[in-house]
Amino acid sequence: MKPIYRIIDRARANPRRIVLCEAEDPRILQAAARAMRERIARIVLVGNPRRIADAAAQQDIDLAGMTLLGPETSALAPSFAQQLYALRSKKGMTLDEARNEVLKPLCFANLMVRLGHADGAVSGAVHTTADVVRHALQLIGPAPSCKQVSSFFLMMLCEPFHSLKGGMIFSDCALVVDPDADALAGIAQAAADSARALLMEEPRVAMLSFSTHGSAQHAQVDKVVTATAKVRAACPDLAIDGDVQLDAAIVAEIAQRKVPDSQTAGRANVLVFPSLEAGNIGYKLAERLGGAKAIGPMLQGLKKPANDLSRGCSEDDVFHVIAVTVVQAQAATTDAPQAEAALP
Repeated sequence: MKPIYRIIDRARANPRRIVLCEAEDPRILQAAARAMRERIARIVLVGNPRRIADAAAQQDIDLAGMTLLGPETSALAPSFAQQLYALRSKKGMTLDEARNEVLKPLCFANLMVRLGHADGAVSGAVHTTADVVRHALQLIGPAPSCKQVSSFFLMMLCEPFHSLKGGMIFSDCALVVDPDADALAGIAQAAADSARALLMEEPRVAMLSFSTHGSAQHAQVDKVVTATAKVRAACPDLAIDGDVQLDAAIVAEIAQRKVPDSQTAGRANVLVFPSLEAGNIGYKLAERLGGAKAIGPMLQGLKKPANDLSRGCSEDDVFHVIAVTVVQAQAATTDAPQAEAALP
């Protein structure tokens, strides 16, 4: 079974409430309707309810079962404004500014997640990545155990021509430009958690470099070596290799020659790139030349999931990100389930 189908099945087994704040966009509406039909999520659409309904009617999209919330008329808006003011007053935000800000769907949607009215958020079909990430960081915030919120792509290698089969996690490819050793170690641990939740298998992590086990000497190699040691100290049961070149990370025969004591045995399913430059180039090479399907970028390390879409996304992309967000929400509440706040 393709990894994305396993993710969809897991989402269907325990649907969560996902909020979408760009609900006049046809791609969002189509994906939302599909998510409801396939029973992978309970959808909340935030925006002007009349305009959302009109947009749905133009596309002949059934909104049955979805919740439509208009920030300007919602009974939640006053308490959300107070919460936002308490959160941002030290940064200079006034109460009047908070009241105006919560009327914006992106802000309102993230506050819904923060305050338990939704389990996860998906946006970015209209908003920029910078806006999506800023709201997620400021309003949802990082998980207590996470020092660095980062991103990953879920890469699907499921075509007949792929020599490697299945799913992989590529991180960080969209957010942290030049992580130091501490940040890189945090990215690796978060990516391993993402692999457990989404690939549904034990992570095998490769800390990528242009060097394999000291074959080259450079400060950039030292960073990867130090980060690998930090991950090993924090997660002694995690299979991890680093510093390691890409071929030794994913080709068993090369790993046997270059890294005889490899913990991943050339079967890494998590690739951690040393910089955003390398990660961005790497995932696009895999997608454009290697024919992999890239789902993301997804955010990792938040208290609750909030994921970004490409503004060039398709309805299929949005649907898949909704499914991933549901599974992330399931993982986020496994150890400490919380009662879902009722919507007015």
